[in-house]
Amino acid sequence: MKKNMGSADRMIRAIIAIILGALYFTGTIAGTAGLVLVVIAIVFLLTSFLGLCPLYTVFGIKTCRTEPKKT
Repeated sequence: MKKNMGSADRMIRAIIAIILGALYFTGTIAGTAGLVLVVIAIVFLLTSFLGLCPLYTVFGIKTCRTEPKKT
């Protein structure tokens, strides 16, 4: 699988995931909304570590740099 996320995109997702996790574990967000946000945080962490976003693949979006073709 080819990566389709750039480093800035990956870092932003990781930061958002950490913030969402902190909000849940400090009790600021609880209940169903808290669980939904934890699931989103887990997805964000997984996609940021893998460098691959399935939705980006579906929509044809790439935020990573492309390597120049060698001649």
